[in-house]
Amino acid sequence: MKTTRRQLLGATGAFGLTALGSQFRARAAESSASPTEVDVVVIGAGLSGLMAARRLRQQGVKIHILEARERTGGRMIRQTTDTGAVIDLGGQWGGETHHRFKTLVGELGLEMFPSYYDGKGVLVWDKQRIEADMAKTPESSVLLFDSDQIQQPSAEIAKAKAAMKLFREIAASVDPSRPWNAPNAAELDRTTIRAWCDKNSGSRLSDFELEWLSVVGGSGGFDPWDASILHLAWTQSVAPQDEAPEAWLLKGAAGQVAERLSAELTSQISLNSPVHAIDQTDNNVSVQFGDGKRIEAKAAIVAIPPPLRQRITFTPDLSAETRSFLQRSPMGSMIKVFAIYKKAYWRRKNLNGFGVGNLKTLELTADSSLPSGAPGILASFVTASAAVAFQQMTLKQQHRAVLDDLIAYWGPEAGEPEELIIQNWNEESWSTGAFTSFVTPGAWTTYGRGWQQSHGRVHWAGTEASTRWPGYFEGAIEAGIQASKRAIAQL
Repeated sequence: MKTTRRQLLGATGAFGLTALGSQFRARAAESSASPTEVDVVVIGAGLSGLMAARRLRQQGVKIHILEARERTGGRMIRQTTDTGAVIDLGGQWGGETHHRFKTLVGELGLEMFPSYYDGKGVLVWDKQRIEADMAKTPESSVLLFDSDQIQQPSAEIAKAKAAMKLFREIAASVDPSRPWNAPNAAELDRTTIRAWCDKNSGSRLSDFELEWLSVVGGSGGFDPWDASILHLAWTQSVAPQDEAPEAWLLKGAAGQVAERLSAELTSQISLNSPVHAIDQTDNNVSVQFGDGKRIEAKAAIVAIPPPLRQRITFTPDLSAETRSFLQRSPMGSMIKVFAIYKKAYWRRKNLNGFGVGNLKTLELTADSSLPSGAPGILASFVTASAAVAFQQMTLKQQHRAVLDDLIAYWGPEAGEPEELIIQNWNEESWSTGAFTSFVTPGAWTTYGRGWQQSHGRVHWAGTEASTRWPGYFEGAIEAGIQASKRAIAQL
């Protein structure tokens, strides 16, 4: 087995950089000469910033993009591994209701294929390995599996279903754009997920299911004591796991979406150009970036995660409430792991590669192989406090921990991958963590009312700024489009 630790271009660490393909390297080496004046300046060349810039340019607006990294794509980046597999180091899935993402994929001429869910998944619970069908409805589900097949006491299953039913009712009451207006919002926002479980769950199964939603279920890599039950309910209101958000993949990996958008906009992108300050008047904004350069514009779109916005000096300053909300919106902790095999051997055993369990390291596994099953690819995640502990291990210890859990899920063959790739997003200085941010207890009801409001001529994008599918490509696209509309209104 060849075991490697991968680092993104622009990240720091003791391990070397990984080639991203000649076309992408060439693009990263280029940095357009920045103009001194445009209509709209876009800060951040992730998917959201690229989409905002694309929409503006289609409207005839003169734009320029400033990107801190030496590459574009943000958390949307693919790589060809030593074994020839093409993987997404960041986000990879599209969902059944990700309509904007589907439309974009079609416009770019890319090919989708369904995620592999044929056959049974695996639940590892208290060291017991159980094969079970995926649940067909939320009501029949415990930990996404058919509750009749997970071999747990009926009383425990009944308690778990009751707790999840109550949680779904709370989620249904949350307005995606105004979570502070939910019934009993203040109390829910003061109550951590862990505390709510202590009072309302009564089942380790539902405790674990709610914890799974916080650590990896589309919410952002945080522990159940880090956020309120109101925030978790909001995540399921805006990005419901019941709507199959991991329904399809792209041949050649999703990262090529960002590459193709970047190719359209190459002459309007400046790389290695972190923004330091944004000054604005009633009529324009002045953006300071790089080594003291400036660009003037009528409006600015800031398409970066909330913690990174705090690195920018705003004049006039952000409101006290906005600052406080940003301070209470950290990134979760997330490490993505790929195990690559010659073939998806689990398929011949009528298994689908989807695994969930209360193991030490891997929260889940998912089959990310092509329809042919060759090569076989299992994507996994180490999240929240487990990720913090994991990144303090030696590389040898990390490999052992990953392989032990893969074997627990998928048998001895899982312990002999052709290649093992570990991508630590917590070490990426221009992401600083998981696929989205989260909100700490009390922040929504105390500081959240202005979370989407523009700051004069400065408009927010990035997947975190969306009220529909934040944390996913769909949310990034939605936020970029909405920010572009607000900017156009000021021109």
